[in-house]
Amino acid sequence: MLKIEKLSCSLSDSNTNILDDFSLELKEGEKHVIMGPNGTGKSTLAKVIMGHYKYKVTNGDILLDGESIIDLTVDERAKRGLFLCMQDPTVIDGVSNSEFLRTAKNTITGEKVNLYSFIKDMESSMVDLSLDTSMLHRSLNMGFSGGEKKKNEILQMKVLKPKYIILDELDSGLDVDSLRIVCDNINKYLEENKKVALLIITHYPRILEYLKPDFVHVLKDGKIQKSGDINLAFEIEKSGYNDIDVGTRIDIDE
Repeated sequence: MLKIEKLSCSLSDSNTNILDDFSLELKEGEKHVIMGPNGTGKSTLAKVIMGHYKYKVTNGDILLDGESIIDLTVDERAKRGLFLCMQDPTVIDGVSNSEFLRTAKNTITGEKVNLYSFIKDMESSMVDLSLDTSMLHRSLNMGFSGGEKKKNEILQMKVLKPKYIILDELDSGLDVDSLRIVCDNINKYLEENKKVALLIITHYPRILEYLKPDFVHVLKDGKIQKSGDINLAFEIEKSGYNDIDVGTRIDIDE
């Protein structure tokens, strides 16, 4: 499982905590959602889990399959099975999509990937995502539309086969058809890999209609204030956060 215990963190050059005594537990096969007003630390949570250098942990721990990953580098965390679908994917000029993914796959598995079978697998996954296979040879995210960038993140997920997936506002920049395509691919991946855990960070419940989460959590003042099922997300969409009673924390095991 992925377990976050009483985590507090801030920017590296600040002493003000963004997350404060935050706790969450993702067990194998579970799908969790984090929602909350702007500026509450949703994307910060994703970056801290992955070990982003701009953030420092001031208290608490992050455990992956029972072992602390606080002192691990980003690549070491990725090798343990963590994957972040970024809100704003990075552009890397001069490094092709295929080179990037083959190098990542080689590093994670520790084995040299057969080039022919790798390209065939990538082409098949790109067809599933309605991506032009010519993008294999283009620089990573260079000149890609917003939707193509997000689909490319899901392509990486399909190729690298992580155990713990974090989707940071995957739905931003996607039209209705593209959202359905990426969610279909995520659901197929989860169906084929029953033990994979999913953490979804979003503002809107539309994506949840496709991914059907087990738990929805409201993040406010640096910690989870309320938890429920998907109906909580629909309640937020209808009434907003100000009209939702988040004063009392609800344990998701109750």
